[in-house]
Amino acid sequence: MSAPARILGTAGHIDHGKSSLIRALTGTDPDRLAEEKSRGITIELGFAQLQLPDGSALGVIDVPGHERFVRQMIAGATGVDLALLCIAADDGVMPQTREHVAVLELLGIRTCVVALTKCDRVDAEWRELMIGEVRAFLRTTSFAQAAIVPTSTRTEEGLDDLRRALAEAAARCEATHARSGARMPVDRVFTIKGAGTVVTGTLWSGAVAVDDELEVLPTLRRARVRSVQIHDQPASEAQAGNRTALNLSGLSTDDIRPGDFLATPGSIEPTDRFDAWFTFLSPIRERKPLKSGARVRIAHGTRETFGRLLLMDEQPSISAHESAYAQIRLEEPLPVSAQDRFIVRSYSPVAVIGGGVVLAAHPRRRTSPTGADRELLDALRAGDADAALAAAVRMQAAPFTAADLARATGVQPTAAGASLRDMAGRGELTALGSTGTYCARPVLQRALGAIDAALLKFHAANPHERGVHAADLLARTKLKMSPDAFDAVVALAVSEGKVHAEAGTLSHPKAGAGARAAEEQLGQRMLQVLEAAGSTPPALAELFREAQAGDQSLAYRVVNALEHEGRIVRAGKELAFSAAAFAALEQAVRDHLAQHGRATVAELKDAMGVSRKYAVPLVEALDERRVTRREGDARVLA
Repeated sequence: MSAPARILGTAGHIDHGKSSLIRALTGTDPDRLAEEKSRGITIELGFAQLQLPDGSALGVIDVPGHERFVRQMIAGATGVDLALLCIAADDGVMPQTREHVAVLELLGIRTCVVALTKCDRVDAEWRELMIGEVRAFLRTTSFAQAAIVPTSTRTEEGLDDLRRALAEAAARCEATHARSGARMPVDRVFTIKGAGTVVTGTLWSGAVAVDDELEVLPTLRRARVRSVQIHDQPASEAQAGNRTALNLSGLSTDDIRPGDFLATPGSIEPTDRFDAWFTFLSPIRERKPLKSGARVRIAHGTRETFGRLLLMDEQPSISAHESAYAQIRLEEPLPVSAQDRFIVRSYSPVAVIGGGVVLAAHPRRRTSPTGADRELLDALRAGDADAALAAAVRMQAAPFTAADLARATGVQPTAAGASLRDMAGRGELTALGSTGTYCARPVLQRALGAIDAALLKFHAANPHERGVHAADLLARTKLKMSPDAFDAVVALAVSEGKVHAEAGTLSHPKAGAGARAAEEQLGQRMLQVLEAAGSTPPALAELFREAQAGDQSLAYRVVNALEHEGRIVRAGKELAFSAAAFAALEQAVRDHLAQHGRATVAELKDAMGVSRKYAVPLVEALDERRVTRREGDARVLA
């Protein structure tokens, strides 16, 4: 059989023949539980595969129709590309018919075929009457043009016509989910003896292959795929649109539960809030307006959790069949992504009251959007990626990367990166070196101004200090950006000559020049003293006095700089030698040890021609530099 490229989901009122129809079309009984068979109703999701006349195939999800199991219906419908709506000819449109159709619309499913079931129970006149009733019902929905096919599983009437109608519908429908990374909401978890943990679900996007590593969301645990099955058949890889079973290593059934997601590691960040375009419906009974801040049930993928629905722009409530921007605040995180669909059910009594589409998965916590916020939401709602990226750029108050914009808009990072490069090429953005970091020009000018002011203030308060470290400068500027972003701005400022960087410190090119000149002059005076002293230099305190250092912190900073440059060599805490003097003393030690093999400190003292005051720190310095090695009381060449 062909691997299914689309998923077909059943919908309809209880006892309207969904499972019987799937059994007749596929030869597979979708009712898995003994309880389901004994009661004649579907309680949990059932699965099958339907081979179509054109050689293609559909994965089939059979969902419960009873009002008590609408939650399972939502879970099953989340991965559906097209729907098979079953309406019994002897019963007509019923409450769960309306509720299921509302769920299908809210989940963004736009393709539907209607099976008018149990036609063997009615005469031709009643059948035509029911077709008219169904057409009138669908006229106000997204499925006004859906094919209506009379069928009977008892006489097999219309089954071939239904297969052809499904093949035509499948050929023109688009996949509900389209992303590059793998995403699969888990609807079943169980253990197989000798194999371990197995999970099943509808693969929303991407592909999963044997040995792939996947991330469990929202817990962030990792697992490796041991084996893959597509509709009970072993496979090396599953593609998006398939009913998939995965045998996972590294996880127990306590580590992953129905409602969790499996995804490519790092591709989705769970969130406790999201911005959405929300539609409030009243598919079954008239309802009062829904108040902003109401506690509701949010169904996404195969999970349902509680949250608060807050309407934006201080809108106090929303009436039935109206839509509005809202921010959903969740009581537990969900792995939502931009353009995902969700369903909202009332807290009590439980019923489907609306749903919508996720626009921004990681928004700021606010319900009064700014003009820029509104531009972004409008662009995301329209599905205009370029406009969304442009709006997101205008909202950035700090340097940003393609990953930052992808997080804000839901646009894939590669597409966001390409758009940023184009904007930088047109002069709309500034690329901060080759770091992949960008900045809007007004933001960059404010940052450079803050750096300039902070450095001037620093030098005024610390005239003898050569500069400040980057982390300290970031704190002084009070700029709200990450250290990496700040480093990118500083690097640009350095390249343009607006900041001077040396030896790990940053300074103003004008205000810091005096301090740098003072350091260089003091360094020259210290070198003159040390070179004149040769192998018997003064202690540091005396060196500072002779060189007229004045400020002790400045003096030690100069000593450190001279050592870093290799112009002097420290020996212990209190001595420093000119590089030439130390090299001569080192050579004397090398020559003595080469001739005698080993020597005590006293013997090396005589070889160097210095007193013990100098010999001990000199020999220890040579040990640290791995010129010599201590063996007992003697030294040998290392």
